[in-house]
Amino acid sequence: MLDHGYQTRSWDELKAETLLRAERGAYPVFAITPEDARTALAMIHNLDPDAWGGAWMAIGDRAMERAHNAETGDSSAAARHYLYAWRLYTLGRWPVMSSPNKRASYDKAQQAFAAYGRLVAPAIEPLSVPFEGKAIKAWLQKPAGVVRPPVTINIGGSDLWKDSVAIQARGFLKHGIAAIAVDKPGTADAPVPVRPGSERMISAIIDHVGTRNDLDGSRVIVRGQSWGSYWSARAAYAEAGRLRGAVFQSGPVHRYFQRAWQEEAFQTKEFLFDYVPSRLHMLGVSTVEEAFAFMPSLSLVDGGLIERPTPPMLLIGGAQDTQVPFSDLVLMLQHGGPKHAWINPQGQTMGRSPTVKDDDIFHDVVVPWVRQRFAV
Repeated sequence: MLDHGYQTRSWDELKAETLLRAERGAYPVFAITPEDARTALAMIHNLDPDAWGGAWMAIGDRAMERAHNAETGDSSAAARHYLYAWRLYTLGRWPVMSSPNKRASYDKAQQAFAAYGRLVAPAIEPLSVPFEGKAIKAWLQKPAGVVRPPVTINIGGSDLWKDSVAIQARGFLKHGIAAIAVDKPGTADAPVPVRPGSERMISAIIDHVGTRNDLDGSRVIVRGQSWGSYWSARAAYAEAGRLRGAVFQSGPVHRYFQRAWQEEAFQTKEFLFDYVPSRLHMLGVSTVEEAFAFMPSLSLVDGGLIERPTPPMLLIGGAQDTQVPFSDLVLMLQHGGPKHAWINPQGQTMGRSPTVKDDDIFHDVVVPWVRQRFAV
């Protein structure tokens, strides 16, 4: 893992923390068994990103083989193995593809996820939306038995991408709500970088939904997580007349983009490792100083957006967040139109805490609010 002067854990510390998170099922080591975590970590001896990617990819290959073997006789078992292989490959590429093995692990994660999506019901379908001579790659899920369901557009974060949000967004289907999952600008397969105006890719998805007879283009909500929330907010400002609502969960607004906060955030241990390389990759810059110089241009305050009208918004956050200043969430509450808010006083980023998991927030907070907005 690249140092950049901001490495926050030694290898021994990272190894111990990864195993601890595996035992708790905590971010970003979701649903990986402690046994497999120990096996993978035993293959790694330093902070080299290629060693990290190669180790998790090797364990993922074993799960992939189990999936292939099960597919002819037990499709449900094959789906479980494909999903587990995807989790291992995803941790292998995490947080970004900064080496050949990490890139290969990401490619295998996409293959495993596509195989999983093909076997489950309702299926997770690949979606390609033409965009400025390129394509927006996304995942589409439609509830069974609903002719024209309302649609949520779920935007991934800086390190948990469209596959991860697609898994969680399956929770909408049983309520008759469709889900599109997409990468945020600057990550994975997104066709645009992190720049003001890149929310136009979300507008293109809204356009696409409006052309389909199997989706209700008049009922669309955009939902972001972490950095993805920044883009759900920008989409809400740009598409206030076409959206039924927007969910903003621990996203940056203004103070986050200032150098004083970034210098502090770059030391966070809430992020497992490689916080700085992930941010440089996402922003498309090569040095910390370039990142510090560029980030203020993204401020929703300085960009004159924060007072603009939006559709109804749900704000979610943790008062103890070390990755995004809680004051940014408060700033959103103080400007623009009326909003709903759910705050975990003991929560860190995304509002999660040892007793409140990501899925708890999704099922108990996000889903009821979305259902109310869609009158489902």
